[in-house]
Amino acid sequence: MTQRFHILLAVLLVCFAAVAFSENRDTCLSCHTDTGGAEAITFRNDIHFQNGVSCADCHGGDPSAEDMEAAMNPAKGFLGKPKPADIPAMCGTCHDDMRQDFEKGIHGTGLKNNSKGPQCVSCHGIHNILPVKNQLSPVSASNITKTCAKCHSSVDYMKQFNPGLPVDQYEKYLTSVHGKRNAEGDVKVATCVSCHSNHMIFAVKDPRSPVSPMKIPSTCSHCHNNSKYMAEYKIPTNQFDDYVKSVHGVALLKNSDLSAPACNSCHGNHGATPPGVESVSSVCGQCHQANTELYDKSVHHVVFQQQSLPGCVVCHSNHLVKPPTDAMIDFHPDSLCGSCHSDQPDDKAAPVIRSMRATLAGLTKGQAEAEQVLNQAEQLGMDVTETKYSLKDVNQSLIEARVKIHSFAKEPVSESAAPGLKVIAQAKEAGHAAIKEYYFRRKGLGVSTLLLTFVVVLLYLKIRQIEQKSKKS
Repeated sequence: MTQRFHILLAVLLVCFAAVAFSENRDTCLSCHTDTGGAEAITFRNDIHFQNGVSCADCHGGDPSAEDMEAAMNPAKGFLGKPKPADIPAMCGTCHDDMRQDFEKGIHGTGLKNNSKGPQCVSCHGIHNILPVKNQLSPVSASNITKTCAKCHSSVDYMKQFNPGLPVDQYEKYLTSVHGKRNAEGDVKVATCVSCHSNHMIFAVKDPRSPVSPMKIPSTCSHCHNNSKYMAEYKIPTNQFDDYVKSVHGVALLKNSDLSAPACNSCHGNHGATPPGVESVSSVCGQCHQANTELYDKSVHHVVFQQQSLPGCVVCHSNHLVKPPTDAMIDFHPDSLCGSCHSDQPDDKAAPVIRSMRATLAGLTKGQAEAEQVLNQAEQLGMDVTETKYSLKDVNQSLIEARVKIHSFAKEPVSESAAPGLKVIAQAKEAGHAAIKEYYFRRKGLGVSTLLLTFVVVLLYLKIRQIEQKSKKS
């Protein structure tokens, strides 16, 4: 009796197992596996398969039907291979937030105009999709740059969308500090998505893009301003805070001057490499060409090289670049020259520093004095419009003289200041002449008034005399 019961129980278990197998069996997967389909084999490692997503969830059809035609019946929603343009919407049935981000970005809008544009499977794969943190995933930190390069390094592919876009970004990235560390297995360094974002990617010129000029500093600061994140690299994390206060940061972030430099202006973007000792002046020279040419021929260039000092940065700093002032050329403790030189006979640079400082002071103070004289003449009612306008030429001389400071020689500074000093002298002379003329005219008017008054009195007396004679007669 007991033996019969065990046999019956075993039969029932087998039947239940068969029913359960038939209910849970995915005929799409089993058929493609039996026929040796690579997509079926790789799909078993897919994150979707591991979370219970079946073939039919994306491709439609009836995965429980044994007959192929029944399983692939369009009436059951069978799609087969979806069109590229339809893939974002299909993936969006589960990943709607990512779909919305994608459709806002340049890839999403591009896909609407060109079906060859990238979409979800272009980056994530198709039947072998892995979690982002899996190092084998094409969108992992280890592989994302190669994945982006599949399109962005292809001239033939990219010319269909933007022929003017460079296709050497990946090669440049490999030469950068970020790229070299990433190639060594460092997954914390910046990759394409760190700066450009992942799904909602905008063109660089789009103000919404994290790599647009106004947003570059804050994008870089996501990593470089995070002391915990950057601790292992042993580099400062105050660059962004300094930059915001600098003359460059104020120009870009507060005054919206898009020509002002941001991080990538000096460090590069895809080929991001911190400027070395030899290259600092050339980097600054991209904008300050005249200053750099003068510095390269100066004695400081030689001395700084001998002492392995980074050129422009020695005087102007790197991220906290302050507005230059004439007070920098002096010997007091807070001045730049005073940090290395002293106003002593044994310092050969002292006479040069004094001369340059005096020349700049001659222009600034002279201009102020000339303006004061001309304003006084103008208040007296004298026309000095042309002379006041000529003082604008002093500004040009002052700019040129300040630039020539980078030669660290007094002669070039004096030569640039000479035209301005001449204009100042002429303006002062014209102003004083106008004031002198005013007082001359005033004296002349006084004398004329007295003479006229005297004549009027004489006429009055003569008239009275005539009137009295006429009455007597």
